[in-house]
Amino acid sequence: MGSQTELNGTTAPRPVLFFDIDNCLYPRSAKVYDLMADLIDKYFATHLGLSEEEAIQLHKDYYKNYGLAIEGLVRHHQIDPLDYNAKVDDALPLEGIIKPNPQLRKLLEDIDTSKVKLWLLTNAYVTHGQRVVKLLGIDDLFEGLTYCDYSQAPIICKPHKDMFAKAMKEAGVERDDECYFVDDSYANAVGAQQLGWTTAHLVEEGLELPSTPASQYQIRHLEELRDIFPQFFKSSNPE
Repeated sequence: MGSQTELNGTTAPRPVLFFDIDNCLYPRSAKVYDLMADLIDKYFATHLGLSEEEAIQLHKDYYKNYGLAIEGLVRHHQIDPLDYNAKVDDALPLEGIIKPNPQLRKLLEDIDTSKVKLWLLTNAYVTHGQRVVKLLGIDDLFEGLTYCDYSQAPIICKPHKDMFAKAMKEAGVERDDECYFVDDSYANAVGAQQLGWTTAHLVEEGLELPSTPASQYQIRHLEELRDIFPQFFKSSNPE
C-alpha cells in the first residue's frame, strides 16, 4: 500500500477539506496523547538506554525540531520506524477509549460531497489513522487518507511543505486556494495557512487560546465548521 488510500473513486474537480485525525476528530480530553507520550518515552528509554528524565527531554526536543519524535529517532539513531509504530501507535488500547461518535458522523454527513472532497491528513502511520476513524464510525465518509509514511526516508510530516504538497497530489487538487484544513496543532495550522490553505485551528474548549492566532480561523469545536465553511454544508444547522 502506498501513502495514499483511496476509499471512493471520483474524478470531479472539487476543493478538498482536509481533516487531521488525532486530537481533532476525537477530543484531546480522551487522553490518547498522554498514553502515546508514555509509550514514546518508554521506547526512547528502552532502545536508547536513557533514564526516564533523559527520554522525556529528548522526546520533547525531537517533537519540537522535527514535528514527530520518530523522525529524530530515525535520523539520529537508525531506529526501525515500523518497529516503533508497532510498539507505540499500534500498541495503544484505543478500543477502550475511542467510541463511535454520532454527532461527528452527522456533521460529516451534512457536508455536501458534490461540492467538496473529504480527505484525512495525519502525521500518524496508515494503520493508526485507519484504526481511529474506524473506531469513530466514520471511515466510510472520507475519500482518502494521506499519512506519514514511516517506511520511506526521509520521513516527511506536517508542517513541512512537502507533506502538504503530497496531500494535494494524492487528493487530486492543484490550487492552494482550493484546500481547506482543520488541525489542532498550532504549527500545522501555521504551515498550512502560510501555503495559502484556508485553515481552521481547533483549540479545544478548556485549552488556553494562543496569543497570536495560528490561522484565519480559530474554533473550539468542529461544529463551528458549519459557520466558517457554510458553502460546503447541505444545511447550516444540525437537525
